[in-house]
Amino acid sequence: MPATLTPPAAPDAAAAPTSGRGRWITHWDPEDDAFWNGGGRRVARRNLVYSIFVEHIGFSIWLLWSAVAVSLPAAGFRFTVDQLFWLVALPNLVGAVMRIPYTVAVARFGGRNWTVVSAVLLLVPITLLVACVGNPGTPYWCFLVAAATAGFGGGNFASSMANISYFYPERRKGFALGVNAAGGNLGVAVVQFAVPLVITVPLLGAAQGDGVWLQNAPLLWLLPVLVAACCAWLFMDNLSVARASVAEHAAVLRNRHSWIMSGLYIGTFGSFIGYSAALPLLISSQFPQMQGLLYAALGPLVGSLARPVGGWLADRLGGSRVTAVTFLVMALGVGGVLVSLSAHRFAPFLAAFLLLFVASGVGNGSTYRMIPAIFRSQAVAGAGDDPRAVAEAAARGRTDAAAVIGLASAVGALGGFLIPRGFGTSIAQTGSVDAALLVFLAGYAACLAVTWWFYLRTVLVRFSPSLAGAAV
Repeated sequence: MPATLTPPAAPDAAAAPTSGRGRWITHWDPEDDAFWNGGGRRVARRNLVYSIFVEHIGFSIWLLWSAVAVSLPAAGFRFTVDQLFWLVALPNLVGAVMRIPYTVAVARFGGRNWTVVSAVLLLVPITLLVACVGNPGTPYWCFLVAAATAGFGGGNFASSMANISYFYPERRKGFALGVNAAGGNLGVAVVQFAVPLVITVPLLGAAQGDGVWLQNAPLLWLLPVLVAACCAWLFMDNLSVARASVAEHAAVLRNRHSWIMSGLYIGTFGSFIGYSAALPLLISSQFPQMQGLLYAALGPLVGSLARPVGGWLADRLGGSRVTAVTFLVMALGVGGVLVSLSAHRFAPFLAAFLLLFVASGVGNGSTYRMIPAIFRSQAVAGAGDDPRAVAEAAARGRTDAAAVIGLASAVGALGGFLIPRGFGTSIAQTGSVDAALLVFLAGYAACLAVTWWFYLRTVLVRFSPSLAGAAV
């Protein structure tokens, strides 16, 4: 494949992207306006588009079980409600674990190269799910194994976000990362809208149970996965500036802000992905007369669309301010769910959950905007006035931020496991989901307190002068 060409209209050849072999870009400086306007913007936008495509498919595969599990009883698989909640929770647990090596892989192998590999790996959960639902005698443990491999789709998010964070200048990161994530998050809504439709169509094989064709659900994504892998191979680029050793990535583990932001991301993204996975089963168990899957798909839809809004607001108002407000709104949303369940009214129940999704989407964007701002500010704090030293420090800050983005995405995704398991355990132990919701409410209160303590107090400058003036 020929290397990416330097844009002919660049006013300064030294300022434009320069490429090596194998689609490796050897010179990348988006903070330089001449570089950015001379071709950098076009290259960044192209990589963003195809990154979104692959990440979108990855999210669809990751949350495929949230849509399939609801229909397993109708297909003749007699699993308990708690067993079904395990099937929708397990992909999130595995996806959270996979996000660490996926982030490191970008620095080790290149963003474009790893995007291709991560897309091809999605064929594994597709194949295993087809095998499971195609045999009515498939044991439960086989379903657990197949569901676990869907976690490969969750890893895609971390590598995609870490990769795209290098392409954009600081002033545009919030919106760019928000759009990238939103495009991926929309895969959740797409899979929950599409599966109820395709499983009623007699395409391949025999119908299961009450006339459903569950094998259609994974096969729907077979061709898109192959197309996404080809597009990543043909049109994306690797950045030499994104190369970093495992030791360089591991260095951020000693920074307390890495763990603080990871914890806050459990409250925002963990809520988004956890509620996305659990809501179809939750509606089916609490309001069995409703079309659970189609209503549930509205949640990830509005949450995904809200994510770039969160990044945009954080660019202008500061990420910590926006994040604090989102945790307050999410607490109000949980209160609305509790009240609506006690009255057993579906409309306010759904409205409260949609509020939770919107707030979590905005919070996803604002927390991810905080990460590069925090680590850039820390890196350049001791660089002095030497432009070269400042540039080197800023580059180190970008490397640290990319590593923390991967760490935070991994830790945050644990919420996708904890929330479905919280609902499943609460139902199994008490017959109600109220206990789980009260725990979530306490969690949002804790996140709000942490955001205020570390990023909003007026004494912040005294205790963390490196963050003074940062857009956090």
